Amino acid sequence: MSTRRRLLQSALLPACAPASAQSAKGALIGEYDPSNIKLSHRMPIRTMTDEDLLFLRQIGIRWCRIEFGNEATFEFMKATRERLARFGMKIYSGVHYVYRHPDVQLGRGRRDEWIETYCAFLRDCGRLGIPVSNYDWHPANTYTTAEVLTSRGYKARQFDLADFRSKVEKQAFEREYSAEDIWSSYTYFMKAVLPVAEKANVRLALHPDDPPVAKMNGVAKLFVNYDGYHRAEQIAGSSRYWGLTFCIGTWSEGGRGMGRNVFEMIADFGGRGRIFDVHFRNVSGPMPHFVETFPDDGYMDMYEVMKALRKVRFNGTAVPDHIPQLAGDNGIRRAGIAYCIAYMRSLLRRANEEVG
Repeated sequence: MSTRRRLLQSALLPACAPASAQSAKGALIGEYDPSNIKLSHRMPIRTMTDEDLLFLRQIGIRWCRIEFGNEATFEFMKATRERLARFGMKIYSGVHYVYRHPDVQLGRGRRDEWIETYCAFLRDCGRLGIPVSNYDWHPANTYTTAEVLTSRGYKARQFDLADFRSKVEKQAFEREYSAEDIWSSYTYFMKAVLPVAEKANVRLALHPDDPPVAKMNGVAKLFVNYDGYHRAEQIAGSSRYWGLTFCIGTWSEGGRGMGRNVFEMIADFGGRGRIFDVHFRNVSGPMPHFVETFPDDGYMDMYEVMKALRKVRFNGTAVPDHIPQLAGDNGIRRAGIAYCIAYMRSLLRRANEEVG
């Protein structure tokens, strides 16, 4: 019997070996393949040193989201691209915060002037081969109500709805703004910038409202659930240049109130190529109270999230958003970045191996 067993095992080995080798190969290669998820990081480039950039290269960052601020000239953007190239990095997405000007988001005053500044930025992104521009639409927003120590002892941002209503909230502008007021200003903006983005070959990635509270500081918010994104998509029509910065943390904050869960959103918008960028973070639980956590320390199963993204063949960037603070970790929070990227890389390799 032992001889027969050995012969049977020998006969099976050639058939099994290639599959095993292929599985191992799939887990080890292709991190920088264009069809793979691009592990990235948000960079406030004006305050980052060359040593910071070297550190990011050392932990494997090859794609960047660049926060250009409010003074993003073509010359500065080009110089930034050249500076990053010296560290083997490329700009995948860019941010110019002029879109946050109250005149733009509230539909008043000099909005056409500020919108033209943003359009010029999109044209410059196109000239430089930057494929995505991220933006959000929540004037008068409050992101957090406190910083706290988690049960593991790191410092993180907390939001408590009761504390916000009783201790933080105040009238932000000269009057209250309804949802239809803000829809009007968003529609005006989109009709102005989307044709420019299409011509420049730059995709517009819309972040959900964080936290997903329907009204804050006297101003309604639009992108607090699936219905908001659905209406925005209808405004954009069939354009393939409108899509999502899909923030896993924000969507997890909303829980059942979002109308679709994280996985349903990935299957829907991701399945149709409408997710351009992912903020890969976790939270302790849904509203009305949550603490932002490291990706392995919240209630959302982030491996299942990564696997869902690979199932729809998402190949945009994933960034470790709102990184908590570890002991002694100041500046760009190098230890926290390294922790998140290493964890995300492990999830991505396993997801690629499982999904194929």
